[in-house]
Amino acid sequence: MILYNITVNIEKQVEQEWILWMKEVHIPDVLATGIFHENKFYKLLHETDDGTVNYSIQYFTDSMEKISEYNSTYAPKLQSDFKAKFEDKYVVFRSLLEIVK
Repeated sequence: MILYNITVNIEKQVEQEWILWMKEVHIPDVLATGIFHENKFYKLLHETDDGTVNYSIQYFTDSMEKISEYNSTYAPKLQSDFKAKFEDKYVVFRSLLEIVK
């Protein structure tokens, strides 16, 4: 199992708008690609000094081949939409994790 984790530091003044957009638009669009079979959406429970709130959006898939397909076929548009909606209001970090058996 592969976990695609996106950590987003979003400015507090757009936090509620961003959460709503993530739940109603972005996450459904990512899942509609068929690449991921499950997702989780978490708020990190630590204080920041920079006026942001941190979230982790996690998507689960079965293989690196599917991640490659996502990155080449779907990610550019989805990331562009994200940037257009919240430009200069966030910082994002992406990571891939593999389950250890």
